[in-house]
Amino acid sequence: MSNILQALVRIAENYQTNIMTITDGNNRMNNMGEGLENYIKYVFADALHEEDATIRKEKINQTFSYTGNKNNPPDMILKGGDAIEVKKIQSPSTNLQLNSSHPKAKLHCDNPKINKACRVCETWEEKDLIYSIGYVKEKKLLSLWMVYGDCYAAEETTYTTVENRIKDTLSQIDDLEINQGTNELSGINNVDPLGITYLRIRGMWIIENPSKVYNYLYQTDPDAPFQLIALMRTEKYFSFPNDDRRSIETHKLLVIKDVKIEDPNNPVKLLDAKLITYKVAS
Repeated sequence: MSNILQALVRIAENYQTNIMTITDGNNRMNNMGEGLENYIKYVFADALHEEDATIRKEKINQTFSYTGNKNNPPDMILKGGDAIEVKKIQSPSTNLQLNSSHPKAKLHCDNPKINKACRVCETWEEKDLIYSIGYVKEKKLLSLWMVYGDCYAAEETTYTTVENRIKDTLSQIDDLEINQGTNELSGINNVDPLGITYLRIRGMWIIENPSKVYNYLYQTDPDAPFQLIALMRTEKYFSFPNDDRRSIETHKLLVIKDVKIEDPNNPVKLLDAKLITYKVAS
């Protein structure tokens, strides 16, 4: 079963890969977001350099129970493993646009923002979630952060409480015809006298780049040709097979450190975590 530790080794050993060389079938990717997503997919499936499309598809089928669409999180789910959300940024410190989906410590099967195919891809209720944030410039991947949601985001109710308060406030405005059936924040029917105009009210969630959030753990090197940074709770790290942990701890290119991070639900509480890094010298 594939996991993030295996992926980190493959990334460190193949950092020269440009996003422009990633293909979908016989066609190179023109959209850099899709190119980054396929790069992450192929890394986890150990198919980064597989030129045979049939074999590559078989590896992806063996690795993932779900690969998503552009409108619903997550982007992919490892069979029996973690969910992955991929975000492409165009500068190393750009904040992440999460759109209508609030930050997630975990991915829950009953989340209304995920689609049916994701819910039934396997038997599951909760998945750990990896945010994979790639800085891509001129079709080249310059940095990649892979951060687990429970290091990065607060518990679900932190965000849903805000959404529900907004919905409740809007529903109390007497002269508006509120659409109660939307999965968005709200909607207003029959805005004009003809009753032909509808107003969608959508959330736009934004979260700070992990390079800012965790600058007390790792300082980004603006001159490095490539750098890889992964962060997970220590208990998560020890949930992986011994062989995969040994491959990280003995790898000549990867550096692993014990660190303390602020609890997303209570910053005065510190959590034990593992920081795994790899940097190409400038």
